[in-house]
Amino acid sequence: MAALPVILMIILYGSPSLISFAGSKASQPFKPPCRPGFSQNFYTVIVSRDVLHGQSILKVKFEDCQHSREVGFVSSDPYFSVRPDGTVYAEKEVANLSEPVQFMVTARGLHDPHIWETTVKLALAGHPHSLPLTKVGIEEMLSRVWESQPRVIKFPRRHQRGSSTNGLRRQKRDWVIPPINVPENSRGPFPHMLVRIRSDQDKDVGIRYSITGAGADQPPSGIYNIDPISGNMFVTQPLDREERASFHLRAHAVDMNGNQVENPIDLYIYVIDMNDNRPEFQNQVYNGSVAEGSKPGSSVMQVTATDSDDSTTANGMVRYRILSQSPHSPIPNMFTINSETGDIVTVAAGLDREKVSQYTIIIQATDMEGNLNFGLSNTATALISITDINDNPPELEGKTFSVEVPENKVNLVVTNLSVVDRDQPHSPNWNAVYRIVSGDPTGHFTVHTNPITNEGMLTVVKPVDFEMNRAFMLTVVVSNQAHLASGIQLSRQSTAGVTISVQDENEPPVFPVNPKMIRFEEGVPAGTTLTVFAAQDPDHFVHQIVRYSKLSDPANWLKINRTNGQITTMALLDRESMYVQDNIYEATFLAFDNGSPQASGTGTLQIYLIDVNDNAPVLIPREAQVCERARPNSKINITASDTDADPNVGPFVFELPSFPASVRRNWTISRLSGDYAQLRLRIPYLDSGVYEIPVIVSDSGNPPLSNRSVIRVKVCPCDDTGDCSATGAVAAAGLGTGAIIAILICIIVLLSMVLLFVVWMKRREKERQAKPLLIDPEDDVRDNILKYDEEGGGEEDQDYDLSQLQQPESLDHIINKPAGVRRVDERPVITESQYPARPSLPHPGDIGDFINDGLRAADNDPTAPPYDSLLVFDYEGSGSTAGSVSSLNSTSSGDQDYDYLNDWGPRFKKLADLYGGGDDD
Repeated sequence: MAALPVILMIILYGSPSLISFAGSKASQPFKPPCRPGFSQNFYTVIVSRDVLHGQSILKVKFEDCQHSREVGFVSSDPYFSVRPDGTVYAEKEVANLSEPVQFMVTARGLHDPHIWETTVKLALAGHPHSLPLTKVGIEEMLSRVWESQPRVIKFPRRHQRGSSTNGLRRQKRDWVIPPINVPENSRGPFPHMLVRIRSDQDKDVGIRYSITGAGADQPPSGIYNIDPISGNMFVTQPLDREERASFHLRAHAVDMNGNQVENPIDLYIYVIDMNDNRPEFQNQVYNGSVAEGSKPGSSVMQVTATDSDDSTTANGMVRYRILSQSPHSPIPNMFTINSETGDIVTVAAGLDREKVSQYTIIIQATDMEGNLNFGLSNTATALISITDINDNPPELEGKTFSVEVPENKVNLVVTNLSVVDRDQPHSPNWNAVYRIVSGDPTGHFTVHTNPITNEGMLTVVKPVDFEMNRAFMLTVVVSNQAHLASGIQLSRQSTAGVTISVQDENEPPVFPVNPKMIRFEEGVPAGTTLTVFAAQDPDHFVHQIVRYSKLSDPANWLKINRTNGQITTMALLDRESMYVQDNIYEATFLAFDNGSPQASGTGTLQIYLIDVNDNAPVLIPREAQVCERARPNSKINITASDTDADPNVGPFVFELPSFPASVRRNWTISRLSGDYAQLRLRIPYLDSGVYEIPVIVSDSGNPPLSNRSVIRVKVCPCDDTGDCSATGAVAAAGLGTGAIIAILICIIVLLSMVLLFVVWMKRREKERQAKPLLIDPEDDVRDNILKYDEEGGGEEDQDYDLSQLQQPESLDHIINKPAGVRRVDERPVITESQYPARPSLPHPGDIGDFINDGLRAADNDPTAPPYDSLLVFDYEGSGSTAGSVSSLNSTSSGDQDYDYLNDWGPRFKKLADLYGGGDDD
């Protein structure tokens, strides 16, 4: 069992005055964080054997950290109580104490569930068995917690109401039931008795005791039990405060029948913390940093360790210390740590990143307030990186440099300037910045920093000329991108001299004026000398010959003299040529020397061509359209254009020629502005057609140029809106009025012919349907096909009964007729043949084919009448479709004149010969 090293001893020698002895703590550099709880975890008070009632023994100090927390104090010993201010006093006179007394003082928040505890030990003055304040003695005191528990806990006495004559009987106040304290991790033996629960009525009736709550009959169940007869309460196993710090049970007393004898009482069991957990760091490796050159006391980092034990006791109070530092440069103890907060700070100067860039520190955390004898410890590693500051300026490795550079070269690195900087590479403290401070007034050179090597690249940015400067003497300084740290007694920059010699090169000939512009009028004849386009050789110290050639001549108008550069024309210069842009014709020429190697230069010649009036104006549009009748909007706008330039263009003059005379008679033209004119009808009406109107336009040149342009005007009839009608569109296409009328008549005749043909076809079709088939008058009528599906000829044939000529609708009389009896004129009972279908609108040419197909089908059809060539008409028996002919009787008496048959035409000639021939001889 671990010990608690902090002990407060208060000695009381029979008098109310108290003499306290308290060990003072060493002052810490930082104020520790406030933790609510008792200021001490263990109080030992030496008192006399006689303790008087109400006598103050000691005062426990409690820190609530909020100054608003309401806390109540409770003593575990009923003989002692605690006032609200923390003063411990005797509840009654305690005479002749024979043994030391130990009890717990519990602080509990009135509005929150937090509980804090401290132990009070009352030792007797002069007691021979007083334990020394050693490790063994403290452990012995803590082990006696078992013995300090109250042995018997009684149920509170009930207030009994007295007789009516005596009134209420006032009884003495009951003792407050103290909490039960059980140390964690006890080795037993188990079960171990804690207290005895007893009722005053156990003498009168049989009592059965029980306990309920978490730890008894509720999870975690079985930790506590009670003997139901004796009331002895036991703990059955070791406890772990880190799992559960307190228990709240209720004790019950009932009789043998299960009736409640006493009101349940609350039992509070507190697990006394033991130092059984080591401090644990949040990280095994911590990373921090501090700038080099930092002053002592500079903050580096903070480490944190936690202990699962009670933080209000020494068991959970962690203290820190540094075990080792690596490396030991410049001294072994460059850092210190705040023992309570874990803040690491510097304690000495001399941090230099260039010497030591990182420190490794082993940190130990120990509980029991850092007591190495009793506390448990754990370690962690802190890696402290030393961050760089700019305490080392760059230094050029050389003070003088000599290099050469060819003339006329750009973007060429002449040399690399190397520097040494011990600061952090690739940081602003290390990055070098180069500047040329003298020797290059015209800015031919610059120095760029290589981001990888930090070297200065001296580069030519503007061509140097050997003929002008044969050498340069530069002064270059280098400094860091970041400012040098304060307090550094070194120059912030380094300086070097650079001598640059220029090497001569064969330079190409140079045209003094490039491009060169000259002015000439267009149209100069071939062979005209325009100018001399000569180049100069910049190599003055070497005599060289320059020759010329032509590079570009788009229109092939020019040539150049090979030796002197004279430019001569080979053709007329035309300003209106497609090769001339903005009046300028451009050609390029080459000049080259005879050096080694040969060098050449290019020159551009620009010829500004002055315009002359050599182009006549033209008119647009070339075609137009107007109405045949003069209207306000029947006019044509004309625009004149000229390819010449001012002043050889507008204002233009527009006029109509005098020949032919019809032009001026029918048309008139007027100028609207310098470039525009208007052509319109002079007469009120002009026949439709296409007219070619000549117009003469003249420019303003000196002398002016004229042009006769023909405008094709289409005259057409217009509608009310002034637009040409359909007829007018045809006329505008080039047709006269007579031609249009002839076309319309042809269209009407063609439509009439088509209509007549359609009427004739319909009439012919109707006649074919109405007329009977043509037959030969000589043929027998009986041998021809007769149609019976047309209307009758007159009223006299309406009295005939035609039903006898029709086929019966039913064949039952044939099917049911006895076998062997059949008439030859009966319709055979077989499947009917299929006749060709007649189209609804047959073509006239197909009628004959249709009739022939019908005849062939009828000849081959056994069901078509007549059914046999031999017809029997004398059968009138049962089953005959014909009625009796006995009723037939002629209505005429005497002969009948049939001569009128001769008037019926050739079709009835045979009948007329038979009946109209007169009397027989």
